[in-house]
Amino acid sequence: MKKILVTGWAGFIWSHLCKKLLDQWHEVICLDNLFTGTKNNIYDIINNPRFTFVLHDITQPFRAQVDEIYNLACPASPIHYQKNPVETIRTSIVWAINMLDLANKVKAKILQTSTSEVYGDPLEHPQRESYRGNVNPIGTRSCYDEGKRATETLFMDYHREYGVDIRIIRIFNTYGPNMHPEDGRVVSNFIMQALTNQDITMYGTGEQTRSFQYIDDLIEWMIKMMNNEQWFIWPVNIWTEFEFTMKELAQTITKLIPGNTSNIIYKPLPSDDPKQRRANNQLAKEKLGREPKIWLEEGLKNTIEYFKRFI
Repeated sequence: MKKILVTGWAGFIWSHLCKKLLDQWHEVICLDNLFTGTKNNIYDIINNPRFTFVLHDITQPFRAQVDEIYNLACPASPIHYQKNPVETIRTSIVWAINMLDLANKVKAKILQTSTSEVYGDPLEHPQRESYRGNVNPIGTRSCYDEGKRATETLFMDYHREYGVDIRIIRIFNTYGPNMHPEDGRVVSNFIMQALTNQDITMYGTGEQTRSFQYIDDLIEWMIKMMNNEQWFIWPVNIWTEFEFTMKELAQTITKLIPGNTSNIIYKPLPSDDPKQRRANNQLAKEKLGREPKIWLEEGLKNTIEYFKRFI
């Protein structure tokens, strides 16, 4: 049994990770300021004797003797991270320093959840880990994009200078239960609009693409990356190889909701919104030896069932 610290636990991805770690009989300490998370995501494990929840300002240092740290604390949806951009970039950078200092002090492994947003609106397709990106450093998305890029820099420098045992993953679009119904991400937006027979809001032409990954697959990748013993620390795309247009996503969702009467309406594409995104997955296959198991339609069915509770 290991003692594991997870930051940002009450959010979407983090809640699934902690439940999985508890299922594996680890002791889990979770920090969150509940800026974008909710306690509803922790009710089913709050009384687990191996679980501790700490309401904490994540820009302040935290001390604990732990074996591993999953650093996930940062608003991840455009609505949330653009609401308070200064706090977003402060969270990314200051909290990363706090956690890296802790990992260095107690000799813990630490995993950083970075993002495909480090590639910006890419000029290379699909995106390899060696691609340095096409990011606008002064745009409305920059607080998140550049915050994550700076955090990757910090992780590599702590490894080179202090020998901290790090891991870095770059997460592509992930969806599933526990997503906030109003978080502004495309899957939650489309599902909530379709369930209520509202018009589906399509930005741009709808031909822009994403690679969607179900939450269960992501969690398996994260734990596998943390536990690899090859000193494979470099940024790695956590991926699905299937690429869908926004139109295809909307059509799949409406098909899965009987009686849906939603129409698609078109609005201008937001500034710096990527036109095309899909991971080059060769490095993950080679180093982690795993394939996604949940395909889009199956994952969407599970997610739609979860969102029905909000109707």
